[in-house]
Amino acid sequence: MSDAAQPTAAEVRAAAEAVKVALDRHLAAVEHRTGEDDPAVSEAFNALAVAAEVYDERLYNRYDEVTPFEIPDPDDSLPPYNGPEEPNALSVLIRRDYAVVEPQRLLAQAQRIADIEGDTDTGGVVGGSVHAALGVLFGEYEPDEIASRHKEFGLEEGDSTLWVSAADDLPEPGEWLSAPFDQADPQQVVCRFDVSAVFDEDDLDADLDDLEEQDA
Repeated sequence: MSDAAQPTAAEVRAAAEAVKVALDRHLAAVEHRTGEDDPAVSEAFNALAVAAEVYDERLYNRYDEVTPFEIPDPDDSLPPYNGPEEPNALSVLIRRDYAVVEPQRLLAQAQRIADIEGDTDTGGVVGGSVHAALGVLFGEYEPDEIASRHKEFGLEEGDSTLWVSAADDLPEPGEWLSAPFDQADPQQVVCRFDVSAVFDEDDLDADLDDLEEQDA
């Protein structure tokens, strides 16, 4: 970028001040949220993300310096597709992360399942074994049901990803069971869907342009 096109020091400072304001607004929205999907929190998150991107861009263009503010782009996380043009088989790879935020709720739900099933071998669940409780929970419910009811089980959602990977032929039964994820080839991934708190549901580029027009 030429010197003429570089932002001024004042513009960099203004972008930094905008980040501070956006941080305060985001914290205030979180502190007064009315529910899990409070639109005020989402709007404040979007504004903070845009402000951080503007500051990051101006700081780099002016001083050749970077910030820790980075929103990863899932479109750039995979190499170009190099699988069969017409896949005859596919594998669906799913990862979901959870935090155990209410162990007692998890233990109670697992014990309830054990009592209904009449399983006397799960008595350790009552003794406070989260390990045993997770085994009971995931043995009883499908992963999709746990994902939709995670709060009931004392869990908090983290990041998740789903890869649809193409193949020429379906593997033989039992072929990959000993190491189910070792053969995942990113170049075979037809499509990928990611869910994370760092991703903005709207088009941040459009919001960034709008913010820069307002600053102009």
